Formats: sequence, C-alpha cells, structure tokens
Amino acid sequence: MIKSKHIILMLVLVVSISGCGIYNFTGGDVGTAKTFQVNYFQNYASQNPGSTFEPGMDRDFTLALQDLILNQTSLDLVKSNGDLLYEGEIVEYRISPMTATSQQTAAQNRLSIGVNVRFFNNTKEDVDFEQRFSFFYDYPANSQLASVKDEAHQVIFERITQDIFNKSLADW
Repeated sequence: MIKSKHIILMLVLVVSISGCGIYNFTGGDVGTAKTFQVNYFQNYASQNPGSTFEPGMDRDFTLALQDLILNQTSLDLVKSNGDLLYEGEIVEYRISPMTATSQQTAAQNRLSIGVNVRFFNNTKEDVDFEQRFSFFYDYPANSQLASVKDEAHQVIFERITQDIFNKSLADW
C-alpha cells in the first residue's frame, strides 16, 4: 500500500515537471531560439558628468552577461547572427558619498554602475527593448575602492545581468 502511494506520487511529480514545457527551473523562456550573441559592451562612462572610466570593466561585464545566459539557458553562444542579440554600453561608473559622520566626513561611499542595453529577439516579434539597468554597492568611506572593487563589481554585475535576463527571457 505504501509502496504504491510512492509510485503514484513519483508519477505525478514526473508529469508535473514534464508539463512545464519550454520553461526551465531558472524561469527563462527562450522560445524557438537556439543561439544568442552578446556584442562587446563599450565603456562610455567617462562621457557622463561625474562618472569615471574603469579600465577592463567593459570586458568583464560582457563576459558576466555571456556566462549568466550560458548558465541559465540551453542556448549556444555565437559571434554573429544570434537568434537573440544583446548589445549596449556602460554609461555610468560613479562613486558618491552616502552618509556623513558627526565630523561632516563621509561614513559610507556608493559605487554605482549603469548599463544601457538593447535586446533583439529575431524569433519573436514585439519583445525587443532598449533600457538602462543600474545597481550599486555601498562600502565604508575609510576603505579605498581598490580594496573592495572586485567584490563590488561581482555584486553589481550579478544584479544587473540577472535584471537583463529577467527582462529579456523571463517574461515577468
């Protein structure tokens, strides 16, 4: 009796999982797309007043977006003619004081990064978009950015790339 209940439960579980169709556990809906392309994100942050240029960030961000899509979908990365195309530019890299101490000095700084993204889906109409995505990382003002930069970039890139993924493939 107990064994038959386990078998029925397993069958229900298998049927419900297989009924999820084209969705995977990350929530990405790639539709009929088989490939994706991520063009190099140029770093134009220094053209934005108050922003600075961070060398190498363009390469790191491009790779972070490619890695996220590779890890959360079954799509193949291609260099040209991808079914899905991501392109854009880094438009902000700014450090701002956030909170002050009683001595009128900064107690906390914020690194903000903004990325303008254009997404084109060549397999599905009316889902293309252009949007700015941004996020930040707060750190103690007595710390140099160089000492927290790797962690800050990782946190910010993780959030921005996930937001791009959700906007382009999650249909949320």
